[in-house]
Amino acid sequence: MADTKREIERKYESEDSGLPDLTGVAGVATVLDKGVAHLDATYYDTADERLATSSVTLRRRTGGSDAGWHLKFPVAPGVRDEIQAPLSDTLPGDLAGLVRSRVRGGELLPVVRLRSDRDVRHLVDADGRLLAEVSVDAVRADRLTAGGGEAQWTEIEVELADGGDPAFLDKVEKRLRKAGVRPSASASKLARALAETAPHQQQRASAPAREPATAADHVLAYVRAQRDAIVELDPAVRRDAEDSVHSMRVATRRLRSTLKSYGELLDRTVTDPVGDELKWLAGELGLDRDREVLTERLTAALDEVPATLVRGPVAERLHTWASAEHGGTRGRLIGVLDSRRYLALLDTLDALIADPPLRKAAGRKPRKTITKAVKKDFHRVAGLVERAVELEPGTDRDVAIHEARKKTKRARYAAEAARPALGKPAKDLVKSMKALQILLGEHQDSVMARQALRELSAVAHAAGESAFTYGLLHEREEQRAVRVETELPGFWDGIKDGTAGL
Repeated sequence: MADTKREIERKYESEDSGLPDLTGVAGVATVLDKGVAHLDATYYDTADERLATSSVTLRRRTGGSDAGWHLKFPVAPGVRDEIQAPLSDTLPGDLAGLVRSRVRGGELLPVVRLRSDRDVRHLVDADGRLLAEVSVDAVRADRLTAGGGEAQWTEIEVELADGGDPAFLDKVEKRLRKAGVRPSASASKLARALAETAPHQQQRASAPAREPATAADHVLAYVRAQRDAIVELDPAVRRDAEDSVHSMRVATRRLRSTLKSYGELLDRTVTDPVGDELKWLAGELGLDRDREVLTERLTAALDEVPATLVRGPVAERLHTWASAEHGGTRGRLIGVLDSRRYLALLDTLDALIADPPLRKAAGRKPRKTITKAVKKDFHRVAGLVERAVELEPGTDRDVAIHEARKKTKRARYAAEAARPALGKPAKDLVKSMKALQILLGEHQDSVMARQALRELSAVAHAAGESAFTYGLLHEREEQRAVRVETELPGFWDGIKDGTAGL
């Protein structure tokens, strides 16, 4: 089983003078010499370096205290999540899964070998507690693909101790700078190795990204951002990271909605089949997310019930229900992420972005064309909300409010894509649609909670338990829905007034 740790470090250029004296760094009582470690790492990537392009590194390393397989994902500048697995001859399956959204059908090949002589120092405080590990690394890099070369350099690496205060690294850097040491121009050893060992014809700076100029440029920038989010969230979903399923589902919905909203720019005969696949993916993600939302809601509601009104093992039954749902959907979800259908969808999104199915309006200036699309989505929301308000309470109104909520999300996402082009009007619409989505979502959550409570009540009754508490919770959920329905007309009037200038 792989282990994960948060790695916070900084790298510096090193001259032959080696490591400056760090005993003067505030908080450091002693600098301990831990000797020299000899590290030998082989880095893997696809032939077109998909991992490196995403600043992801995958290596097999021997030597040192943490020999094994190491997979690193960027979190922020100088911060990475490192996932470690024991040393083996082949890539462990769980690590292979974590890079699948990027590698897909490509083959992972050894691309660079790095051999380092690491001279290690520990910076410790007066209590002997480790503050940071500082090393001087003499590195030799060999490119393992055809036409590659070799490079050598020396660098200083400062890694914060687990649980340490990142501000301590500022103190170390101040001392290093005072001694003439400067931050490295490369984010990682691998990045430097790839740059310095590449065949000569590959050592060309890439052209700067072009600023969006047309309506399609703006929309495609948003589409690209959602594609990137799906790919980047895939490993987090596999690791069951908090909120990852929800975030990936939102990115999927944003992308699908955008392809619909801007059909005047992107040919829907091409994008609608892509939208169908995105809908399938969102549905699979929703199995887990809907369970999370319901569990949180029902647990919080039960916590508000006085102990004297809780009859039977309600909390235990809710926990069993939630755990059973989670276990089943988790296994299914990992299967989805490993499926050919999902990986083919990612390839299709790449192809759509690389060669978008542009219509005639795509080349127009953005303001008028994008405003038209946003207004169309807003008017669709208006019709659905006003219809829901006119209906009598009951199933028909529940369905109408749910439909209005879905179209509200679509209008919100269309406005998000429009923000760089339209500015404040789009920003204001995003805010309004988000508020409306929350209100309508409260109603839909109540509908789903009542359905779950009826199911739980039936199971409890069949087991000879009291159904009283489930009925009490059901009544409270019904009252929540009534409050939303009462508030909705005035809330909608305020939104209409606030978006009159769109």
